[in-house]
Amino acid sequence: MEQINFTFIKALHTNKQIYLTYYKNGQRITQTGFLQFVDSLGNLFVFIDKVFELKNKMKLSELIDVRFV
Repeated sequence: MEQINFTFIKALHTNKQIYLTYYKNGQRITQTGFLQFVDSLGNLFVFIDKVFELKNKMKLSELIDVRFV
């Protein structure tokens, strides 16, 4: 979790593209895009995907891994 926090902080400050892996409806999903907002108290983050450029609100608890592209 510490590595995810570090990557989120760096992604927010540098606007670098990230690669997310998370669970949704019992499936493991991977996406590439940009982090826009993180609310650790609300267990929420906002991610803009690279393909459709849509804003996605996701739960931090669903995250498996975050890496820079």
